[in-house]
Amino acid sequence: MDAQVSTAPGRDNARIEGRILGFADEFIALRRDLHQHPELSFQEHRTAGIVAGHLEGWGYEVTRGVAGTGVVASLRRGQGSKSLGIRADMDALPIQETTGLSYASVHPGVMHACGHDGHTAILLAAARCLAEGGEFDGTVHLIFQPAEEIGAGAAKMIAEGLFERFPCDAVYGLHNWPNVGVGHIGCVTGPAMASVDQARITVRGKGGHGAAPHETVDPVVVSAHLITALQTIVSRNLNPLDAGVVTVGSIHGGSASNVIPDSVELKITVRSFRPEVRALLKERIPALARAQAESFGAVAEVDYQWGFPAVVNHAEETQLARQLAQDTFGEALVERDFQPRAASEDFANMLQAKRGSYLFFGNGAGPSLHNPGYDFNDAILAPAASYWTRLAERFLA
Repeated sequence: MDAQVSTAPGRDNARIEGRILGFADEFIALRRDLHQHPELSFQEHRTAGIVAGHLEGWGYEVTRGVAGTGVVASLRRGQGSKSLGIRADMDALPIQETTGLSYASVHPGVMHACGHDGHTAILLAAARCLAEGGEFDGTVHLIFQPAEEIGAGAAKMIAEGLFERFPCDAVYGLHNWPNVGVGHIGCVTGPAMASVDQARITVRGKGGHGAAPHETVDPVVVSAHLITALQTIVSRNLNPLDAGVVTVGSIHGGSASNVIPDSVELKITVRSFRPEVRALLKERIPALARAQAESFGAVAEVDYQWGFPAVVNHAEETQLARQLAQDTFGEALVERDFQPRAASEDFANMLQAKRGSYLFFGNGAGPSLHNPGYDFNDAILAPAASYWTRLAERFLA
């Protein structure tokens, strides 16, 4: 078995950790199997089947097909009326893996480059521990969500009545985070991850010969000025104490060095942490694009698409998560100054529907998320599963 991060001493810690360490090898093997057979968003049929099969075998009441490939498993103990939701995501990314691992993806162009294989295995290990000896009074709902990578799975599950069918007093999730100490936990009160929106700007000018630019309205030049101008929205329109990101990640126009094209297309990702900032960015980006294009005699067409909101953790639920992390792992492994991340997560939709918190587990040094050389660190599987188990027992005490 790979080296594991030990939890702090204590009767509950020892009881839970001992049980999980006893079968941790099985879940490391399962995690690597999921890594080897990744599935894209809303195509997680094999993964969902494996998840549901295990949960049914452990005595859970399992509902398949939520939002297509989602799985929800419920376990009730005692007469308590409280209920807790814990969510893991299951989908992979359209990336060609370069790790060279013995369990590398067998599907060309698809890989688990974000650790959702690990998140799924963590929650399954906790599920087994809770089924075999969990000490709680109430109901735990384990939510295995599809399509996080395209930002669609959480909203679809909610739209299909997730929290009406499986009522939760609170809902929690976690994400592994590279280049944070192995097994360290980050808890953020309030905005923890950014909202994400997209803008597609088509700059339309007048094409012509590259040797006669005076006879054209060059959309390439317009786009160059526009890209620079867009950066002034953050530097000059936002309060310096706020945060925002406007990134032009794609620009396409023309096909030859001596031909000025008729149009250029820009694709932009837009991120922020507060609704007011998000609204301001949506107002300023189209206005600036149109004005900048008009100043050159061109036209800018803007297709602005709302994505999903910022992950905003609730204070009471986050304090419970932080205290539990300290009690379980010791103060040294709790990242006191963990900062919000500008990456995004569609768990934000669940936190708009229910109180809860989203946590970060250190994955150790290595490639970043969404990198073709990334791999989930199996050393955090057992401690993270122990944490989910203890959270269910404490919340439903």
